[in-house]
Parts: sequence; structure tokens; C-alpha cells
Amino acid sequence: MRAYKHKVNYYETDRMGVTHHSNYIRFMEEARVDFLEQIGWGYDKMEAEGIVSPVVNVSCDFKKTTTFADVIEIQIKVEKISAFKLVLDYTMTMNGDVACTAQSSHCFLDTNGKPVVIEKKYPEMYKKLQEYLK
Repeated sequence: MRAYKHKVNYYETDRMGVTHHSNYIRFMEEARVDFLEQIGWGYDKMEAEGIVSPVVNVSCDFKKTTTFADVIEIQIKVEKISAFKLVLDYTMTMNGDVACTAQSSHCFLDTNGKPVVIEKKYPEMYKKLQEYLK
């Protein structure tokens, strides 16, 4: 699995020149979109199939600051996949050093907001996500 790369933009930094902490959530989303596209289940495909996958929880543990023009590599691993829930782990590195570790949890809903059991309704998606379990 290819890591997602994000080059820190000037506007993503604060007055001290450090990447503002709120941007890491956006970086996670960018990496998640890329990850799902790489496994063949991008958001466009999921939505065409009638699935939405909202974030239900997110956490970040900052280890090292990043600044303008730094390139952050983001590796994603599936921590947990169940019938209703997906938990992803993110490791963000810069020049080989861990800058941030993070996690996001997602559920699966149909377009009416009702839970979807992906293991039964979308077994190929479920199987694909299982391939990337830690």
C-alpha cells in the first residue's frame, strides 16, 4: 500500500510557523480518501452503491511539529473492521520521524441514515478491508 504524501502549505501553519493541529484531521481525511481509492472502494463508488461512512470518533497524538513545506507521509492500517464499524490507524512521518499517530472510527449507513451491515450487503468491500487488518 502506497503511503499518502501531503506537503504542508503556508496557510496550514500558525503564527509560530507550526502546522496548526486542526489540519491533521484534514490530512487524515485526504489519506483515507486515497486509501479507499487504492483498494477500489473510493467514496465515489461507495456513494454510488448507496453507502455513506461518517466519522464517529477521531483522536491524534502529536509527537513532533511540522512546518511549511514539510512533506508528511501518512500510512493507514485497518485496526478493526466489523459489520457496522471501521477503525483506521494513521502514522504520519516526516523524514522518517513520527510526527503524529492518529485514529478514526467510522460507521456505515445507507442514504436514509440506517445502519448497513457491510459484511452481508457488500462482502467484497468487507473482504478487501479485512486484507489490511494489522
